[in-house]
Amino acid sequence: MTDTALAPTTPTPAGRLVVDLDRVGPPDVAEVGGKAANLGSLRGAGFRVPPGFVVTSSAYLAALTGATCRQEVLDEFRSLVSIDDPERRGERAAALRRRVASVPVPGEVRVAVATALERLGPEAVLAVRSSATSEDAAGASFAGAHATLLGVSGLTEALRAISTCWVSAFTDRAIAYRVERGLLDEPIVAVVVQVAVPADVAGVAFSERPDGSGPGLVVVESARGLGESVVSGAVEPDHDEVDVASWTVTTRRPGRQSERLVLSGDGVHRVAGGVDPGPHVLDEATVVGIARTVRTVADHFAGPQDVEWALVGDDLWILQSRPITTIVPGRSPSPHTSPILRPSAGGLRGLGASRGVASGPVRVVADPRHPGAFTAGDVLVARSTSPDWVPLLRRAAAVVTESGGTTCHAAIVSRELGVPCVVGVHDATRVLADGTVVTVDGGAGSVTMGAAVPADSGAPPEAAASTPVPTVDPGATATRIEVNLGVVASAASAAALPVDGVGLLRAEVLLVDALDGVHPVAMVEAGGADRFVDRLAEAVAAVAAPFGRRPVRYRSTDFRSNEFARLEGGEGVEPRESNPMIGYRGCYRYVSDPVLFGLELEALARVRVDHPNVHLMIPFVRTRWELAACLDLVDASPLGADRGLERWIMAEVPSVVYRLADYAALGVTGVSIGTNDLTQLLLGVDRDSSVCAPLFDPADRAVLAAISDIVAGAREAGLATSLCGQAPSDDPAFAEHLVRAGIDAISVTPDAVGPLRRAVAAAERRLVLEAARTSVH
Repeated sequence: MTDTALAPTTPTPAGRLVVDLDRVGPPDVAEVGGKAANLGSLRGAGFRVPPGFVVTSSAYLAALTGATCRQEVLDEFRSLVSIDDPERRGERAAALRRRVASVPVPGEVRVAVATALERLGPEAVLAVRSSATSEDAAGASFAGAHATLLGVSGLTEALRAISTCWVSAFTDRAIAYRVERGLLDEPIVAVVVQVAVPADVAGVAFSERPDGSGPGLVVVESARGLGESVVSGAVEPDHDEVDVASWTVTTRRPGRQSERLVLSGDGVHRVAGGVDPGPHVLDEATVVGIARTVRTVADHFAGPQDVEWALVGDDLWILQSRPITTIVPGRSPSPHTSPILRPSAGGLRGLGASRGVASGPVRVVADPRHPGAFTAGDVLVARSTSPDWVPLLRRAAAVVTESGGTTCHAAIVSRELGVPCVVGVHDATRVLADGTVVTVDGGAGSVTMGAAVPADSGAPPEAAASTPVPTVDPGATATRIEVNLGVVASAASAAALPVDGVGLLRAEVLLVDALDGVHPVAMVEAGGADRFVDRLAEAVAAVAAPFGRRPVRYRSTDFRSNEFARLEGGEGVEPRESNPMIGYRGCYRYVSDPVLFGLELEALARVRVDHPNVHLMIPFVRTRWELAACLDLVDASPLGADRGLERWIMAEVPSVVYRLADYAALGVTGVSIGTNDLTQLLLGVDRDSSVCAPLFDPADRAVLAAISDIVAGAREAGLATSLCGQAPSDDPAFAEHLVRAGIDAISVTPDAVGPLRRAVAAAERRLVLEAARTSVH
């Protein structure tokens, strides 16, 4: 690859839209962003930086202004950053991203970009990166928060990539980082477009240890192929440390790499195998050469730097340089911390799923039945969790998982327990070593080194869950406001809130406790059925008692086959399914194997003797015939003669829209809309996928239309209606949609009761006012 420069583009009266990278530096941060300003400064100082240009912040603002939505975007950003709950904030952020994505690139920007691309050469393969005006600054690196697109070719792809970078200013990670750092000014994005470097070897280097423990040591991490595999944590890179006093390599730790990313004319490709099996990616002389260059970069910026680099043959290219933001002068690093947590210098990042901050030693657990040294107050790190993990979740100071979105099991249970949780943290089980003390921030979605808050003393985190003080009369709204619960410990505090009952009592946690982590088949074979019924009945009664006469709807077990398989004795019993989310679960499972469901019904019959406010809700109903067979099981159970029992179903599968009259004829009392499953099935989005999280939107017009149809159809069939989900408490428009549709009840987590009641009350007042005005006219 060769280094060429562009002629400067002509400024426009509204500001420069596109500017050559050679023409920018630190004074231009407001126009080109921190990343571009740093790269331009390095090019001007003679460092080998790929040539390119910057689509300036003026171009971004011109696009918003041309679409008449700049103020709208700013107002929505300022509104959502005040939302504490990460799930609700994520839903609003997704809507904001869709709005920004709809903004076209203005014609004058297209022309300027086309001209700049011609100067780079028609065959140029590009790297397109965001450069926010607050990015790569001394106090805010934004590492990994904004978009980077490699292997971009041609004008059409370049314009699409530029738009993607604009949208990335409002990703969940970027917003969480802004909130964490107090960066609440208008997000403004420039975009760097450079010739991509077809790296043979690439990586990240720190001019000193990012935890402050080694000011005389340069850290170099490297892998074969493009450096994105190192930055993202997709591979375990080599880790070398160089002593700058002697310029010798003092630490060599080989990584593991079974594949590499390569750049070609048609994009980026993942190549498996073909990786040199030698013990080290680089020889010591090359490592020292990189270290010397990185220290020179730090001298240039007069401060410690985090540098992304690439080697093509013997040529070293600098791809990015930003300040190391984790070094605090005068603060000694914790003796328990590791030198670096990837993929960012400050630690690991994922999706904030349950707000709160907690510190403690890491315990990586692969199987909840064998937790090893895990004790109360540890930070639980796992690939994912399911209901059989709940005993560990209860005792954890914080939870970190590699997969999942804000509606996954770990997220839902952590929120109810009041445990900080970050999900979607790639490679967490590999990067975080047992015993390392870390701080988990469930609001910001970060895992950082050291203890920022005192470690838990050993008391279960659920004991410290906050209990909001009721400030609104429960009768203040015609629409019933109810709560979602899943653990006994939350019942008393939730019952003290101004709520009308429990709209969703999840069975899964109660069930795992009653099963002692054993699969139902093994439990029955061991003669444990009576003990199971006793324990489940005791738990349900403990939830029901504080609510008095207010209804408690018990949703019978909705384990998926992969979750059942994790229980002791379940591996050889459960079917292996490629997609358990739409597999052997819910109502159909009861019909196919009624043993466990029968024991649940027996427990409920026992509970209703003293607590007739408890009712049954059947999940994941697909067809009329399976529901009819399931209700036959209810009729044949001790509950069959109980005329006061309400029989509810969850409205999660879209087929329910067409079957409401049929279900009513079977004796169903009401339907409760489950927004998580309904959204994933209508939009075709795996609700547990962190990769597809931006697509998961309960406020999508298709989902809203289905909800309206369900409510209208249920009313026509004489069925009561409810909805379980967070969206109405976060989005007043969503709440108003439900009120206007005529829904009877809305059920949310306890922390969302206040915001929801206010939103519903406002919507009801508007309806009354509109009716009054209509009657006057």
